[in-house]
Formats: sequence, C-alpha cells, structure tokens
Amino acid sequence: MQPATAKWYDRRDSVFVEFCVEDSKDVQVNFDTSKFDFSCLNGADNIKLLNAVELFGEIDPKASKHRRTDRSVLCCLRKAEVGKSWPRLTKDKTKCNWLSVDFNNWKDWEDDSDEDLSSFDKFSEMMNSMGGDDLPDLDGAEEEHDSADSDDEKMPDLE
Repeated sequence: MQPATAKWYDRRDSVFVEFCVEDSKDVQVNFDTSKFDFSCLNGADNIKLLNAVELFGEIDPKASKHRRTDRSVLCCLRKAEVGKSWPRLTKDKTKCNWLSVDFNNWKDWEDDSDEDLSSFDKFSEMMNSMGGDDLPDLDGAEEEHDSADSDDEKMPDLE
C-alpha cells in the first residue's frame, strides 16, 4: 500500500483535501475528531492507496463530507472551531511527500469579514445538486476565491 497524492487548502469554517486519484474504486473515508482515514483502489493499476491523517485541529466528523469524481476525491472537513486558521493540515510539522498546498484555492481569509456564503455551504449545495457517477469536474468549485491575490497574503507552512 502507498499513500494517495493530495492537495489541501484552508477556509474559515472548513478544510478541503483533494486526493488526486483518477477512476478510483472502493473509496472509503472515515472521519474522527482529530484524524481521518482515506483509502481506495487506483483505477488504472488496482493499487491500494491509504492515507491516515492526524489533523492539526479538530473537526466535526458528522458534518464532514466527501465526494468522488472521475478525477479525484474531495473531502470537506468541517472545523470544530470555526474561524481558527490551520497553518498546516497535519498535527506534526514533518513534511509529507504525498501532500501539497492547493495554491489555486488558497486564500488569506483571516481579515476577510464579508464571506457571504461559506465554503462549506457552497460545497453542501454542490453535493446536493449532483448525482450518480457522471459528476462534473470540481476544479472550478471555488473559483470566486481565486481573486484574493495580494502581495501581503499569508502563506501556509509547507512542512
């Protein structure tokens, strides 16, 4: 078994983790208060992929969700403490070679007070409107957050 490659980004009320596995099969995601486990079969090679993640902060396992597409599995981890930023995904500062920051979706939201609809609510709406295995691509799901490009953005710890 080997870990799946993943990207992550932080929002005010949720943390998003996208496992980049095309044509995944037998996807299982188990959420716990301080960790979560992801496993699946890689569609191309039938290789078992497994990620066990001890989280930086606590999440609400019942409110956390995941969605499989043909290109990836997107997990929305609902923070237990809304409004607290996560400088990294994992509890330990050690660098995980399978994990990187999703800079396309990263945003310094700590000073942003006018988020009209939270990312979690948008994710929930998107999930409720989808059905079946012919799901649309999720890459553009957070497009409106791409406009927060400024020189004074805080960047996350990469380790």
